[in-house]
Amino acid sequence: MLSEFNKNRLIQNFQLNQPVDYHHEALKRVSHLAKNDLRKASVLIGFVERSTGLNIIFTKRAHHLRHHPGQVSFPGGKFESEDVSLSNTALRETYEEIGISREEISIFGQMPELVTISKFSVTPFLAFIDEDYQITIDKNEVDEVFEVPASIVFDQSRLRSQQFQFSSHTHRVFGLSYKNHFIWGMTAQIIHAMQNHIMHQC
Repeated sequence: MLSEFNKNRLIQNFQLNQPVDYHHEALKRVSHLAKNDLRKASVLIGFVERSTGLNIIFTKRAHHLRHHPGQVSFPGGKFESEDVSLSNTALRETYEEIGISREEISIFGQMPELVTISKFSVTPFLAFIDEDYQITIDKNEVDEVFEVPASIVFDQSRLRSQQFQFSSHTHRVFGLSYKNHFIWGMTAQIIHAMQNHIMHQC
């Protein structure tokens, strides 16, 4: 049951189940992109343990950004050579965007990379974040930080999808509503794959 989902169950389900690829109809839109043209990036899916259960941290991107302005996303960004690894990219970007330090973050998993229409190859990392974390928002990057209960994010009945026709192929868009927020695009694609991976045995 979703209500019984906790830290240990999350780790167990993630490690025992095979990784799930992203929806094939959502990938068709980027199938024409050459791998050599893609820039590496990563995001952090941060879980926080509360008395009511696990929550997941989301950000709302600043409206003036070039890529995905105003969209709900996970903290993250593009790989820099000094990062050495994509996990370090996720940790650095999380600190730069919302002020949560790497000492407060414990990464426990990694999902397959996801190619986006903005020519990024994005690798999501799953992590636990200390419950008493403090945020310092970089307003050049982020408008808002908020948490969503994992029971809602993992509820497959709440994630909607719609099929669109683009020239010679179809494309599927996913969306999830929570209070006054609407989560869609790349973030909702990641949620869909994460649901199928983690909730496989539930």
